[in-house]
Amino acid sequence: MFVRYPLLLGSSVLLLAAVGCSGEGTTSEGAPTYHADIEPLLARHCQSCHSPGNIGPFSLVNYEQAKALAPAIVAATQSGSMPPFGAKDTDECQPRFGWKDDLRLSQAEIDRIAAWNAAGAPEGDPASAPAPFVPPEPGLPGAAMELTPKTPFVTSGDNDQFRCFVMDPALTGTKFIDGMHIVPGNPAVVHHALTFRAQRDDILPKVDADGGFECFGSPSGDLLHAWAPGAVPFVLDPGIGAELGPNHVFVTQIHYHPAGKIADPDATKLQVRFTEAEPKWAFQIGLIGNSDNASDGLMPGPNDNGGAEFRIPAGVKDHTETSFFVVPPLPGTDHAKLYMVGSHMHYVGTDMHIKVDRKATFNDDPESECLVQTPDWSFAWQRTYVYDTPIDALPQAHGGDVFTLRCTYDNTLENPDLKRALSEQGLMHPTEVRLGESTLDEMCLFVLGYLLPR
Repeated sequence: MFVRYPLLLGSSVLLLAAVGCSGEGTTSEGAPTYHADIEPLLARHCQSCHSPGNIGPFSLVNYEQAKALAPAIVAATQSGSMPPFGAKDTDECQPRFGWKDDLRLSQAEIDRIAAWNAAGAPEGDPASAPAPFVPPEPGLPGAAMELTPKTPFVTSGDNDQFRCFVMDPALTGTKFIDGMHIVPGNPAVVHHALTFRAQRDDILPKVDADGGFECFGSPSGDLLHAWAPGAVPFVLDPGIGAELGPNHVFVTQIHYHPAGKIADPDATKLQVRFTEAEPKWAFQIGLIGNSDNASDGLMPGPNDNGGAEFRIPAGVKDHTETSFFVVPPLPGTDHAKLYMVGSHMHYVGTDMHIKVDRKATFNDDPESECLVQTPDWSFAWQRTYVYDTPIDALPQAHGGDVFTLRCTYDNTLENPDLKRALSEQGLMHPTEVRLGESTLDEMCLFVLGYLLPR
């Protein structure tokens, strides 16, 4: 099992799977029009968030709304900031496989939006419009249980809040999870949710009378699932399962975005499905990194004071922290299948690059390859990325292979995420940053979902 360091996911947004990303061509004559060319793209990529009652700050469900915001839509799609999808191909990272549920628009689709705006955002013939956007049914097909917090939560104020809800599946034996999903009770304020598997005796001392506790940092336990607006149910491929025993409870951490209002009560539901067949592959998540000294794998870098240290000086841009992790011998097998990858930092982070160097190669695995890079890191839009390839073709890791993590930071007021975080703390200038779980601490963490044969 891969080492999991004690400093875990903080208030992260590991945004899993949302809508698909195919698109139709432009009209056969003249400029693209809203109904024929743009409305289908908005329905596939935008409206799950940008629709009434959902987390988007404005709606994009009709022509008038889209036309008024056409220049902003062009800017956001051309910059790549929308739809939010952090994994990108770069000069130093071209993963061998694509990603399941890839949110990104193609370049042709981005160009189509720009051409529509340049032509004056014509409406076109309403008869050519796709069927009206209908949000997907909020449910996990075949869910065996649906758990809710003991007490609904009311979020308020200007700052985001992080609340953990403890929910007990009350199993009498061991089962294997093959699907999970979050159904927000108040989707207008639920920014994202992370669900952990924890030992009951470890977590119950933290629980208050309402059945939860405040939790910016990790709530303890093993990450199983992450959700964000627009996400479809997370379903493992056939033959894969995550073990859940009678001593386990679920801890769901919800990031609330009250936006200066007192919100209606939220009672977000957790849905869980179990596989009926004994799984061939065990799904596990390892949290790798967060090294703060050489013995943990941290490498010497810029701005160190004599020896490796995790320290980001105030006022420094493009600071890097690099660490490595040697894969230990794997229990009962010689390899693990790398199924899902993700990166995690806080507000100072700007880029994370993760690669593997193999001691020996097997099948078609190269000696060295980049697993994922998130070059436009945003604390507000995190997610994990599942390789879109059959299990047999997934990248592998063996004992002795080395993961290398490189995290880049901008600890200046030119970093808008940091500037906002400092303001929320009543600070006007950056401060020196160290490894930790607090808002203005930092992390450099590799989130790895992997499969071991059972």
